[in-house]
Amino acid sequence: MTDPITVPDPIGEAVSLTSLFSSKLNPLQVLLTLGLSLIAGLYIFFIYKKSFGGVMYSRSFNLSLVMLTLVTSLVMMVITHNVTLSLGMVGALSIIRFRTAVKDPIDTVFMFWAVTEGIALGAHFYDVAVIGGLVIGLIMVLVSGFKGRSSMPYLLVLHFHEAASQTVSQMVRKLPKARLKSKTVQRDGIELTVEIRIREDETGFVEKFLRVEGVFDATLISHQGDLVS
Repeated sequence: MTDPITVPDPIGEAVSLTSLFSSKLNPLQVLLTLGLSLIAGLYIFFIYKKSFGGVMYSRSFNLSLVMLTLVTSLVMMVITHNVTLSLGMVGALSIIRFRTAVKDPIDTVFMFWAVTEGIALGAHFYDVAVIGGLVIGLIMVLVSGFKGRSSMPYLLVLHFHEAASQTVSQMVRKLPKARLKSKTVQRDGIELTVEIRIREDETGFVEKFLRVEGVFDATLISHQGDLVS
């Protein structure tokens, strides 16, 4: 019976090729890693919800960040413990096409963060995952808090009768940094869309437009850069 082929490792000790291509995972280690990944995913879930500043919050996307952290850590555990499966995993992932459109660029950042946390935990770099998660989370909370105190872009949509055009125009000119985005003239009136920059506690002026004779409705929309039609 022949002895298994061995190769020297960087430290000078002989390593079996069989152990190199086949290594068993400790069930307790798997559970520990998945548990830490769950905590990291829930932490990212909380930070995303706390710092969200878009138009529509998606709970399903936020939950997918938790699952993304868990799945990435599981994949990393398989890759780091079995070379054969890692090669097969690379081939399988190369044929997968993800076609879900990400509307907000910050969502891509959170997805990359969840993947990075999963990679660090799956590779057993627990200190990197903890320190990096705490620092990134703190930065996101501070940035979102600063954003809430500063002026933000909004779209003011007004629908009014032609007789009220002069009064509405005078009121619009008094708004901070008002810029005309669109003007639609219809048989039943005029629709005006204006971009303004105000803070969240400065939205009380919208009700003043309804007091003008001939104004049908006034709508204020959080503006993230795309014109709402």
